[in-house]
Amino acid sequence: MAQNNRFIPPFFLKNSHIQSVLNSVGPRKIRANRLAKRLNSETLILEARDGTRLLGKYDRSQTPNKSVIVLLHGWEGSSESAYQVTTANYLLKQGFDVLRLNLRDHGDSHHLNRELFNSTMTDEVAGALECFFDLHHHDKRFLAGFSLGGNFTLRIACDHGQALALTAAAAICPPVDPTNAMQALDDTWFVYHRYFFHRWSRSLRKKLIHFPEHGYGTFLDTARTLADMNQFFISNHTPFDDEESYFRSYSLTGDRLAALEIPACLISSEDDPIIPVEDLKKINRPQQLSFDTQQFGGHCGFIKNVSAHSWVENRLSEWFSGYL
Repeated sequence: MAQNNRFIPPFFLKNSHIQSVLNSVGPRKIRANRLAKRLNSETLILEARDGTRLLGKYDRSQTPNKSVIVLLHGWEGSSESAYQVTTANYLLKQGFDVLRLNLRDHGDSHHLNRELFNSTMTDEVAGALECFFDLHHHDKRFLAGFSLGGNFTLRIACDHGQALALTAAAAICPPVDPTNAMQALDDTWFVYHRYFFHRWSRSLRKKLIHFPEHGYGTFLDTARTLADMNQFFISNHTPFDDEESYFRSYSLTGDRLAALEIPACLISSEDDPIIPVEDLKKINRPQQLSFDTQQFGGHCGFIKNVSAHSWVENRLSEWFSGYL
């Protein structure tokens, strides 16, 4: 890899937890809030052929290069997450139009669909993208995702890349083996576990406001861990009987990506506290998939200065510009 593609943060930002936390809070969040007020975002509700409706924020570049980048957030993130807004702002300046698409039950979209979100729902995301592309013409179509959104990105690129006429894709720190990722989440700094537990619980309570017939409020009052939540919701609100089969259903291991026919880049860091970098070895890497593994970066951070600008913003622009 060329030297200018290496991410080397200043010494005081090398800690993986600092990298991970600064991805969403602190200076980056403050800057994102300011940028969001300046963006002239168009709110879209995109309906897939199966009737699923997904919420998106669409921004047009003032110096358009006839291409669009669709950004997918991570688990319990949204189109308004700090990393989504700052990345969109950077890409807009490079000439890309940007669609920040919310997965089901993320952002303010809990009212749009009755069934609860689960991580297998790539087909409906592809359906929403088909709706978007039918309404908006771009010569080049790119897809990029962070964390779980990166996992969605690679599966969509593999299963629907040709049908959607995607040009290229990029995934930042995607879970490769979800079982290992969940174990790593349990074993690492307790703050991550509490963060995701709180965010997921809050999201599920929002869902109950619109669909009280789901009736799981009493369970939420007693749940204390992500393991509690997974056991209950996998068996009661997904087609799967247990955690093992559910996690296996969206794993990227083995030949899962063998049918990939468009160029895709998987960006990861060796010090990611949530996604074990060793899991990359479990992918039977197809010819179209390249790995960009950095020594530092934490989980989706790659923060390069005290203003919390991210190296990933530059890297995505560089990767996709190569296909214009």
